Amino acid sequence: MNVAANVSGTILAFDFGLKRIGVAVGNTLLRQAQALKIINAATNDAKFTEITHLIKDWQPALCVVGLPMHPDGAGHEMTVRCTRFANQLHGRFAVPTLLVDERYSSAVLNARRGEHIDAQAAALILQQYFDQNP
Repeated sequence: MNVAANVSGTILAFDFGLKRIGVAVGNTLLRQAQALKIINAATNDAKFTEITHLIKDWQPALCVVGLPMHPDGAGHEMTVRCTRFANQLHGRFAVPTLLVDERYSSAVLNARRGEHIDAQAAALILQQYFDQNP
């Protein structure tokens, strides 16, 4: 079953990182992503507390998580961590969750060192989802 084809409503996207999690929002009607916030909590529990509030406020029909990979498509440590994060989202909130290849999202943003672009990265991931699932 293609979850993407059956989704209608609000979608939350996450750019998972060990220090910060970027969040973006969009909906299947307008199909435009916008940066929402950066979760910058010290512990995993605190991060999921913030995510719980977002899930309750936005009531998403789908969550999208960026999946980082090497340019050749091979996975690495963050690939595993992002997959685990996506599984936790689905398990905790019972919201369908998809992984979206984010290999080139950081290059597109071209951030300066130390600049917090996580929410914009999440928006790029979500826009990529919209563009690939007409």
